[in-house]
Amino acid sequence: MKLLPTRAPAAVLDPMVRVLVAAGITPNMLTVAGFLGNVAAAWSVASGELVLGGVLVLVFSAMDLLDGAVARATGKASPFGAMFDSVLDRLSEAAVLGGILLYELQLENHEEAVLAFGAVVGSLMVSYVRARAEGLGTTMTSGLFTRPERVVVTAVALLFGWLRPALWLLAVVTLVTTAQRVNTARGLLTDQRADDKDSDA
Repeated sequence: MKLLPTRAPAAVLDPMVRVLVAAGITPNMLTVAGFLGNVAAAWSVASGELVLGGVLVLVFSAMDLLDGAVARATGKASPFGAMFDSVLDRLSEAAVLGGILLYELQLENHEEAVLAFGAVVGSLMVSYVRARAEGLGTTMTSGLFTRPERVVVTAVALLFGWLRPALWLLAVVTLVTTAQRVNTARGLLTDQRADDKDSDA
């Protein structure tokens, strides 16, 4: 189950994609720009500019909706492009949460700093479980708190100063989502093993 869609409506996305394609913007350019924008957001947050950081997170994380669309529109979609996008998505998220961690440490908010660390670990584990399961031959798209939800929660928390409850939410629910995916993967891999035995019989 996903709380938020992973793609914007075509009526919104298609005009932007046409402009980007006409301008010669490649999918990898958008991926790198999104990453650098999130690094700038992290720097802003660590410097105490929370609202600016929240705006940057929203704007540059939205590029994750565009790079794949541009890749499909230009016929440049590739396995490497998908992997490159995923790697920079993880680094982007870690950078922003790292910026929050530094901000909270400067204020000596140790509880929030620990929660920010937990949110980093949880978000990476959500993605890792999916990647590992798919590397073993399964397809996994389920998950309660995937990247779109995490980005929205982080950005809203920065914009409105709700860091403490947001960090609790991110730390707890990402770990719950990790457990959920591990359980899902267990069932999928068990079924796959049974199917393999049946085919060998």
